[in-house]
Amino acid sequence: MSGQSNSDYEAYYVPEKSYLAIFVSLTLFTTLVGAAKILNDMTFGDPAQETNSWFIFTIALVLLLCSMFVWFRTTIVENRAGMNSRQLKHSYNIGMQWFIFSEVMFFAVFFGALWYVRNLSGPWLAGEGEAGRLNDILWPGFTYNWPMMETPQDAVGISNQVIANNGEMTGPARNMSFPGWSNILHWLPLWNTIILMSSSVTAHIAHLRLLAGNRKGQNLWLGITVALGFIFVYVQYVEYHEAFYEYGLFVSSGIYGSTFFMLTGFHGFHVCLGAFMLLVQWLRSARSEHFTPEDHFGFEASSWYWHFVDVVWVGLFLFVYII
Repeated sequence: MSGQSNSDYEAYYVPEKSYLAIFVSLTLFTTLVGAAKILNDMTFGDPAQETNSWFIFTIALVLLLCSMFVWFRTTIVENRAGMNSRQLKHSYNIGMQWFIFSEVMFFAVFFGALWYVRNLSGPWLAGEGEAGRLNDILWPGFTYNWPMMETPQDAVGISNQVIANNGEMTGPARNMSFPGWSNILHWLPLWNTIILMSSSVTAHIAHLRLLAGNRKGQNLWLGITVALGFIFVYVQYVEYHEAFYEYGLFVSSGIYGSTFFMLTGFHGFHVCLGAFMLLVQWLRSARSEHFTPEDHFGFEASSWYWHFVDVVWVGLFLFVYII
């Protein structure tokens, strides 16, 4: 730009050529393939037949985590060495913002699918609207309600259809919705909501302590945040165990089971990822004193991500469990 001298620009560090981005992309893709094969085996597979789905998923996930560790470690070392200029750090902020936006779109797809099922395809199967004209032929006797406790196959009574779960797509015995005020204290989703919202508050307090130069307070509140994150994961495990063995709710329990486990399962994965990110930042701060009030992008990016998964949970709590 005319009128500007070279002194107006900062030195911009350009790292050496690396294949880490390609390797991370390949291992991430393979991890998703393994996860898809696991879900496919759970619904269409023969329980007596062994598959390599878990092997593919596990190996790919380990390689993904190792490659990300090497990549992030390199980035941290470069920043600690003073190689990252103000402009480059700003580009990291923009990159994280775009990443979170992509995650918003990711969950928007799932919420959109839930809306489509509940408001369009479900009523169509029960004969509502122009698209439900074949209900008397395909699914006679099926009535639609949400949560869908009776699948169309349950209503018709056909046991030899070539569909998921080896021809059996039966609804659950009970659902995970709001159980009423008399049982609210035993309702695990409520406690998970309290835990996750509290962790968002503690993460913000840790950030304020960091900005104030109070490292001891920052480490304390960040440690509490990490603990709350893993407590959330444990409570969700207990909820899944309850769903399997007490409610008869599985991925194959019709569209209700599919949407429930896909939404809460993917969110649970993101909580695990966010808790691990915060754990790394806590270790960096407690052991190596990496962060300062002026330079703490790793902590800031992790806290942004944590607040994001908290907001997503509010949507899940409302539209999956209550409404």
